[in-house]
Amino acid sequence: MNLEGKVALVTGASRGIGAATAKLLGWHGASVVVNYNKSQQAADEVVKSITGNGGKAIAVQADDRNKDQVEAMVKKTVEDFGPVDFLILNAGMPVPFKPFAELSYDEFEGKVMGELQCFFYPLKAVLPSMMERKSGCIIGISSGLSRRAGYGFSAHTTVKSGVDGLMKALAFELGPLGIRVNTVAPGLTVTDATSWLSKEHFEASAQATPLRRVGMPDDIAGAVLMMVSEEAKFVTGAYLPVSGGTLMV
Repeated sequence: MNLEGKVALVTGASRGIGAATAKLLGWHGASVVVNYNKSQQAADEVVKSITGNGGKAIAVQADDRNKDQVEAMVKKTVEDFGPVDFLILNAGMPVPFKPFAELSYDEFEGKVMGELQCFFYPLKAVLPSMMERKSGCIIGISSGLSRRAGYGFSAHTTVKSGVDGLMKALAFELGPLGIRVNTVAPGLTVTDATSWLSKEHFEASAQATPLRRVGMPDDIAGAVLMMVSEEAKFVTGAYLPVSGGTLMV
């Protein structure tokens, strides 16, 4: 898969799934903008991994909930590499893990509205150019928990269900303009965001998975690479579970 000449903006790309995705796209020739909010050192390491293998990448700070910062990030992207071809929406908010009966509205709102802002503002900043060029590919990173409930994950399930709906609506609206929009839904994946889960939780999840293991960031990155590639040029509006068979659709 040769992505030379393509520009990718990956939000929340300093660690975990975002970092793995940024690296893989960069290693396949795309010029990559590694977005981060607070983890500059980690973002710089992702950039080094790409440039050290002959690729092109820069790290750009922006809180994706902030309209002005996102617009400045997209402007920097265009100045350095050109307009965005691939927008990978991965940035999100920490998961408040507790049953709904114990969840405060502030916790619920922070997760749901904050994460939707992380999708809304990058989309609004990037779409005008894609629409003008009648070309582009958008990937929203969701979760298997958007399709099935998990105890203590009501806020997470709510916002990821919203992500699924938004991606579906955009696929319908933007398809006539040649812009593809798809959803990649990881199952349980080993990242900083899941490091608080117990070893027993991971082991139980692996045993309940047909492939008998949990996911790694590279697994999700590979699915993103597949979906942005020219080989998937007739795929839009899809929901792709990357869960080792835990979720089958």
